[in-house]
Amino acid sequence: MTTPDSAHPTPASDGDTTRIQLVDLAHARSGDKGDTANVGVIAYDPADYPLLRELLTAERVKAHFGPMVKGRVERFELPNLGALNFLLHGALGGGGTVSLMTDAQGKVFSTALLRMEVEVPAEVARRARGRGRMPAGESW
Repeated sequence: MTTPDSAHPTPASDGDTTRIQLVDLAHARSGDKGDTANVGVIAYDPADYPLLRELLTAERVKAHFGPMVKGRVERFELPNLGALNFLLHGALGGGGTVSLMTDAQGKVFSTALLRMEVEVPAEVARRARGRGRMPAGESW
């Protein structure tokens, strides 16, 4: 569901909770080492780190990527940074030097993870809405 400004989706609401994209709560960086993609997710607001810890389990991240990640997903917590780091094993078709994948270096995995929808308290969604996106009427 979207508002007239399609850059800012209207969260789908379910009572006291709301579904939003992870991009409203965090930013991310990704890279690679061999056949393993690495994705770091960093909360915009340190107050949201406990929520990210609850929502972003290794199992949920693996389910989000589906068959793109052939191996296991490992999660590492970095509470002093308000961040989580994920290793996505078997995600790069063998790695940059042997893979025929378009992005064998794993640079877009962070963007793909930020598109994950998460269920958050409505008050968190209101506070986070639009964070991590270009404000309406702005352009690069």
